[in-house]
Amino acid sequence: MQQRYVGNSGFRVSTLSLGTMTWSRGTDDHEAAAQLKSFVSAGGTLLDTAAGYADGAAEALLGSFLGDLVSRTEVSVSSKAGLTLTKGRRRVDTSRHAMLNSLDASLARLRTDYVDIWFAEGWDPNVPLDETLSALDLALSTGRARYVGISNFTGWQAAKAAAVAGFPLVAHQSEYSLLRRQPEAEIIPAVEDAGLGLMAWAPLGRGVLTGKYRGQIPADSRGAQQSLSAYVEPYLSDASTRIVEAVVMAAKGLGRSTSDVALSWLMARDGVATAIVGARTQVQLKEILDARLSPLPLEITHALDDISGLVNGS
Repeated sequence: MQQRYVGNSGFRVSTLSLGTMTWSRGTDDHEAAAQLKSFVSAGGTLLDTAAGYADGAAEALLGSFLGDLVSRTEVSVSSKAGLTLTKGRRRVDTSRHAMLNSLDASLARLRTDYVDIWFAEGWDPNVPLDETLSALDLALSTGRARYVGISNFTGWQAAKAAAVAGFPLVAHQSEYSLLRRQPEAEIIPAVEDAGLGLMAWAPLGRGVLTGKYRGQIPADSRGAQQSLSAYVEPYLSDASTRIVEAVVMAAKGLGRSTSDVALSWLMARDGVATAIVGARTQVQLKEILDARLSPLPLEITHALDDISGLVNGS
């Protein structure tokens, strides 16, 4: 698997990163272990998690594997703080107190002294930006994080954070796919100008770009789960369906999988350092890891640009 530098930094990551949002919540320890082994065997290096994933259980599961299934030095670990879900409600707290407490708890669950990159997971309108940045700075200066970044900021928020930070921010995590091209308007120009690399989450449109939701909602999918159906539902519209059908048609013509086409389109976009892929099962992950991730023919790229641009209003 190819490695890419993140923004203007010396931090290198695999083109695909393994997301752990479903670990301990839909993906049990056996499936998670199989995913980790397959990912590393395929050349993957970056493992992405967060304090809020399964209320910390995803980090704890990953921590149980580090040193046993894979060497800690063989992989890079990305984690995030500042965003939690309490009784289904999204809560953002990026105060210095909350961020640093969260980091220490993450390190304990991960059974490691440091994370390779640590993110403030959202913009908190109730906390001064300088305070949030001071937590990132302390994580760097104490060695608890090798690099730091921001996640789910708008374009102007990302630009402001990069401008006022007295230390290098190297990455921004944002949702980006053929079904969500809005980052191209402001976020990508802002982070590129600031020298940050983009780490794209939900690069397969929350699973919809795999084609598995065509005409149905599979019983074992996220879309069929009461707790996660709202996560998938925005991309089950007629407009999204037209994009999915275009990806399916391109895949058939090229003899490639739909996941490969969607990811290859994404990895050719400006500023993208890695795509964070999350699979519930080992079978799903294998299809993703089998992707060639090679450039698409120009006529295919232009066709996908046109149909997704019209739908996304870009």
